[in-house]
Amino acid sequence: MARKLILCCLCAAIMAAGLLAFQDNAQAEQKKYKVYLNMSYSGNTWQGAAANGIKALAATPPYDKLIDFKTVISGTDVQRQISDLQSMIAAGADAVILYPLSPTALNRVLKYGCQKGVLFFTYDSTVTEPCVTNVSNITARYGANSAQWMVNQLGGKGEIVINHGVAGTTVTKTYDEQAMYIFKKYPGIKIVADFYGNWNDATSQEEVSKILAAHPNIDGIWTVDGTYGSLQAVMKNRPNRLVVIAGQSNNEYRLLMADPECQAKGLKGISSSAAPAVGSYAFKLMMEVLSGQKKLTSNNVEYPLPWVEAKDVHVCSGDQFTETCNVFPRDKVPPLFIDTSLDGKLIPELSLAGVQSGKPTPGATISPLPPIKYADGLPGINCPDCTWPKDWKEPNLVKPIPVPN
Repeated sequence: MARKLILCCLCAAIMAAGLLAFQDNAQAEQKKYKVYLNMSYSGNTWQGAAANGIKALAATPPYDKLIDFKTVISGTDVQRQISDLQSMIAAGADAVILYPLSPTALNRVLKYGCQKGVLFFTYDSTVTEPCVTNVSNITARYGANSAQWMVNQLGGKGEIVINHGVAGTTVTKTYDEQAMYIFKKYPGIKIVADFYGNWNDATSQEEVSKILAAHPNIDGIWTVDGTYGSLQAVMKNRPNRLVVIAGQSNNEYRLLMADPECQAKGLKGISSSAAPAVGSYAFKLMMEVLSGQKKLTSNNVEYPLPWVEAKDVHVCSGDQFTETCNVFPRDKVPPLFIDTSLDGKLIPELSLAGVQSGKPTPGATISPLPPIKYADGLPGINCPDCTWPKDWKEPNLVKPIPVPN
């Protein structure tokens, strides 16, 4: 009788242990990752599109059931961003995707978060802390490629204007150094004026209008963003003689690039520069790493440089980009809508509603990313003590023309 009682007690204990284990497993299966988006600032067209794309993906299956997602806006104060990151770490964040305000100032708090097991990914802007993964096209040589393209279109001769971005940023510094390196190779290229347009179209239009009054014969304008505003200044002040221009991917700019009437008046444009879609791409990559689908061998990943010439412009009939269309009709989006908010190849889940309002595409599910490309290390930009690549100022998409005699 005692033996039966002992056996019954053992059976009951085993069953209870099994039930507890089942409950623990069920709870583990139901547990969601705690994921944060840390924006530096809001209200900017580029930043808004990048953030909305991330939000839309976070609400797309299976991510919608896999994560608890929160957005924190730190503004333009580095100390505020540091404080917000500290709060996310203390709240038990599993992963944070952020737009960093400095390549070095956040390193201490980011390293602390890594030690606590937090996965950090940056997008577009970069940091030098090795435990953080940077996803950017800052290493894709926009400055070198766009400057060389402009030189080629001008035949190595002409008066040009430089529309810098935001003073002091790593993007502006890197792109400017590359562009100036190319322009200086060609003595026939004369830089007659330059200004900091702050990636703003209104500022750019105003400044180019002033420059045209003093230099009415300019042949080209090199920009990063503020491209549409720069072109508008020329179209209003010198409508029958347009320019060679390199820059962003605003929807109206792309339509004008491909317009035969504008081309007949001398407009030649390249649509490239940094893409808001880098945020969505970085988020997908972070989620693949967080969920164990992908393991990275480097902490610097390069987002492909957008590169659309007039011959490549194709109007979309629906609300999504595909591999064969890359601009919307005029009645579909505002002129300043940034077409590179979408990427039909790498982020097919995103639609217009996603990047405009953060809403997921009905019926869409997350597709796996293709193989990634690792980025060059740039000292002080995405790594602390690496060596500059010998050819980092040279174009890698555009073949240089000989220097004219």
